[in-house]
Amino acid sequence: MAATSTRESMGHSEGKKVNPEIESERRKAEFNPLELTYFLEGGQENTEKRRLLEADVFSDPQFKKEELSFMNQEQRYTYSIRQALRAIKKMKELDITDNKQQWIFKEAVHGTEESNLSLHSSMFLHCIYSQMTQEQQEIWLNAAFDYTLIGTYAQTELGHGTNLRGLETTSTYDPSTQEFVLHSPTLTSMKWWPGNLGKTVTHAIVAARLITQGKDHGTHMFMVQLRSLEDHRPMPGVELGDIGPKLGFSNIDNGFLRLNHVRVPRDHMCMRYSQVAPDGTYSAPSNSKLSYGSMVVIRSFLIDHVAVGLAKGAVIATRYSAVRRQSELIPGRPEPRILDYQSQQMKLFPQIATAYAFLVCGDQLKERYMTYLSQTDEGNFSALPELHGTTAGVKAFSTEMAANGLEILRMACGGHGFSAASGFPEIYGNVVAACTYEGENTVMHLQTARFLMKTVRQAKEGAKLTPFMSYLTANQREHCPARTPEDFMNIQTLVNAYRHRARRMVNHAESCVQEDLASGKSHAIAWNNNHLHLIAASKAHCHLFILDSFLHGVESSECEGAARRMLDTLIRFYALHGIVQNKGEFLLSGYISVEQLDLISKQLINLLEVIRPNAVALVDAFDIHDDRLLSVLGRYDGNVYENLYKWAKSSPLNKTEVPEAYQLYIKPFLEENRNRVQAKL
Repeated sequence: MAATSTRESMGHSEGKKVNPEIESERRKAEFNPLELTYFLEGGQENTEKRRLLEADVFSDPQFKKEELSFMNQEQRYTYSIRQALRAIKKMKELDITDNKQQWIFKEAVHGTEESNLSLHSSMFLHCIYSQMTQEQQEIWLNAAFDYTLIGTYAQTELGHGTNLRGLETTSTYDPSTQEFVLHSPTLTSMKWWPGNLGKTVTHAIVAARLITQGKDHGTHMFMVQLRSLEDHRPMPGVELGDIGPKLGFSNIDNGFLRLNHVRVPRDHMCMRYSQVAPDGTYSAPSNSKLSYGSMVVIRSFLIDHVAVGLAKGAVIATRYSAVRRQSELIPGRPEPRILDYQSQQMKLFPQIATAYAFLVCGDQLKERYMTYLSQTDEGNFSALPELHGTTAGVKAFSTEMAANGLEILRMACGGHGFSAASGFPEIYGNVVAACTYEGENTVMHLQTARFLMKTVRQAKEGAKLTPFMSYLTANQREHCPARTPEDFMNIQTLVNAYRHRARRMVNHAESCVQEDLASGKSHAIAWNNNHLHLIAASKAHCHLFILDSFLHGVESSECEGAARRMLDTLIRFYALHGIVQNKGEFLLSGYISVEQLDLISKQLINLLEVIRPNAVALVDAFDIHDDRLLSVLGRYDGNVYENLYKWAKSSPLNKTEVPEAYQLYIKPFLEENRNRVQAKL
């Protein structure tokens, strides 16, 4: 029986008239969207808590959204900072201390904007937690929590980003004063890009090369005060400012920082794992990879971030496709919804399935990270190489797929998708940025490839692999047994295809590297010569990991009935679409034949018909309130055209009938031309 998703049940009870076009789509649904909302959020209780937090924001006049598209950079920055500080005060009033709840609250406040001051509550605080000693934390954590200072994390430089070993900023220890002297020795060594560095923060944790007793010990972290706490002016030796407009993050003052022999006390070095004694003696960490754990958690949250962005895009494009009618499907009949066109479905449905897959994968990664943390308490770091190696590639894979998916969804909205009213420019700009921050994607894939090559070598030496990595050595059927399109609904058949493909791509990359090494090439040259094979191997591995995580997340859930059947359909659709999109690699693996690829394509198209009546319900299940979505095209009520008209009329250019440019330029130009023509008569 079809389950109706009412405005009340989905958290949209503003009492506005709903477009009959989209209401009829909701009545077609074969499952209750709320059941998938509960699945995505880990249960009804979590959904209800989130909605209560959002209600606190949406009902508060001080958090009323303003139209961002009509603001200049300074207005955007000022508005965003104001809202961020109001949010911090409100969360203190409501005693919201849980990280997840704080994220929900801030997302509700900022909507599609990147949450301002987010680096203070994420990387800055995380570095204090993970890199400082207990004594240091007692000093800096209270200040950070009480917001008596505002911090950021400054690693990326003008000339170097992902390559930590290439960072040029130095921190030289002076034992005579027991101080570190931080310096930007070259133009390219200045810090470039850190969020809120431009005009907002008072402090930063700065990544710099530690030099003591004449020896360079590589990159370490240092707490540095950048601005006066009295008048906010730069401290002596500190030059900093905003780097200017960007493709996204328009509300954030990403900045530059140049240090000219700035001195900080010895205990401003983050000394949890490495220490410098008063006399300058350096003590190295017991495990050089201990800091990798913090990268894992940041990357798992990044997957969530881009998954939500892709989900927002899917909501917008799917709802718009349900109310937009165009062209003739059957001659003489009314214009159909564009959602009825098969080509439109193939633009939308893969992105819906991918958003679900990424959301589930993000949760699975966080679970793995929590398991790893519990193991480290007992001194067991064995899970770190696989966790770090895989999350690097999954970060790259998911951010690239989300950015590409959003562009497909934007274009699926036709010309209106190009308007800022659609919400796509803001969402896309913020998601595509993730392809290069926290590790440029190519470098991330190569990190995963390095882990994969090492694992292959270990397997050849007889080492026992983890359950997931055992695909590299497992004995599997060499050829897929499927004979009909329906046979490809067997999820194990699809997973096996992904395992074969990943195994073949990884082994091929490894053999190519070994071939170059055997010919006398250095490891660096052999590695560079095979970048394309190595990146392809990483992508195949990550694709398998996401499918496996999606499957495990669904199978281990309590979701059942029609909602569970819909999830099972999405998993299979996601897997089939991935095969069709990467058919060359799957054919080369030898597991799937050309004839079977035709069967897969047919089954993929068959599933379009299964998903079609449920499309709007599937995106409703993301439960993204209009005040978070901020899209005229993706409104829950489906009233697109009247609100596009209303939005356009609010443009600042429409405040006057005759613009200033008319008096300054247009009028003289027209008069000059008329006079010239008149003179010729």
